[in-house]
Amino acid sequence: MTRKTAIINARIVGRAETALLIEGDRIAHLGDAPLPADAELIDAKGAMLAPALIDLGVFAVDKAACIAGGIARIALMPDQNPVLDEPGIVQRAALAAKPDLWVHPLAAATRGLKGQELAELALMQRAGAKAVSTGRGWIADSGVMAKLLIYAASLKLTVISHAEDGGLTAGAVATSGETATRNGLPAAPAMAEAMALARDLALVRDTGARLHVRQITTGAALDLIRQAKRAGLPVTCGVAPTHWLLTDIALSDFRTFTRLSPPLRSEADRQAVLAAIADGTIDVLTSSHDPRGPEAKRLPFVDAEPGAAGAETLLPLALGLVRDGVLSMDQLFEKLATNPARILGLDAGVLAEGAPADLVLFNPDTPWQIRRPDLKGLASNTPFDGLPVQGRVLQTIKGGQTLA
Repeated sequence: MTRKTAIINARIVGRAETALLIEGDRIAHLGDAPLPADAELIDAKGAMLAPALIDLGVFAVDKAACIAGGIARIALMPDQNPVLDEPGIVQRAALAAKPDLWVHPLAAATRGLKGQELAELALMQRAGAKAVSTGRGWIADSGVMAKLLIYAASLKLTVISHAEDGGLTAGAVATSGETATRNGLPAAPAMAEAMALARDLALVRDTGARLHVRQITTGAALDLIRQAKRAGLPVTCGVAPTHWLLTDIALSDFRTFTRLSPPLRSEADRQAVLAAIADGTIDVLTSSHDPRGPEAKRLPFVDAEPGAAGAETLLPLALGLVRDGVLSMDQLFEKLATNPARILGLDAGVLAEGAPADLVLFNPDTPWQIRRPDLKGLASNTPFDGLPVQGRVLQTIKGGQTLA
């Protein structure tokens, strides 16, 4: 017998209705029609109901963190051990978190992510890969990148790239500027991002391939994205809360939780990121969830591994954009759910009859403080430890099943 769940008294994002009926793993009805007598009832009591978040580009399958953060689907970066560069490895990754989380693996663009020999993209696509990624690094060889874009275009796969010119950023842990100089940190110029992006955009213009830049963090690179979009190129980009909320000043106490890739930027670049979120240049908000244990972070700043845990804090930090008038609530969930689904070619990310019942029920006004000991994920390397926020996930629903 098909399971039925009715959610009532909700403020549904982007809709006038206040009730929703789930049958099995799909949304059966939106609206206040008479509910089936055999439906399980969830009284939202005025909380908001939205599509569950789709986190485009995380580095670990972290079920507890995702459920706590309202995330039902993740696009898993290929930088795993082993690297996601074989069909069997991709297939296993797709099954890694069932039944609690949808995992959509991103195929490694090159074998071992070494940037030299293309991986078997077609076979990995058949095994479940939803896009192809260069991983944490940039493919320096323009010939290899051109072949990748041609191959991906023939398969209708989006290429997800990292935009930093490795020739400039090798060994750097910060962005060139006053903070890096004062603290004696190896640094690279911010233009390394725009330089890498310019090359890739030129190749997109030539090949017609779809390109998504996982994180764009500088004003110069965002200007290039705007120009590419105006020219009709199939280009999208994302950013994480670290780069719309923090600047390189946060590096001054050498706390390794702020050791990130891309590194934190200047205040001018942070403001450029906020403007790009507001005007639609940035399509996706991602946590870039990269949980790191003590062995990777309790080191001198220059020796620590880059990355921050972010899945649990993505929604409350992103809700700050609504309170500050940068985005409407509808626009926020386009960037958290609808656009990531579209880029990955997923039937998800929207509230509509017949759509997958992947939902998040949350109270946008509940105040709380981000505290490392309270985080539920694999690691608590958040640079936002101690920050007061608003917005609490009440329930995460994946395929009609309540997870939290």
